[in-house]
Amino acid sequence: MEQFKLLIGYLRAKHTSDEGATIVEYSLLVALIAVALIVGLQALETDIAGLLTKVTNAI
Repeated sequence: MEQFKLLIGYLRAKHTSDEGATIVEYSLLVALIAVALIVGLQALETDIAGLLTKVTNAI
């Protein structure tokens, strides 16, 4: 997660220049967000499965 914060800081510093953000920077940001979502969902996998089971049983 520390690497993610460093990259975000780097992208923000680059964004303040007159050049603006490039498609490469946006694609890196999207890739990092996707990785964070995947890791987060894997961490909550059992909780989500349990919740879906409870909803299914309630229906």
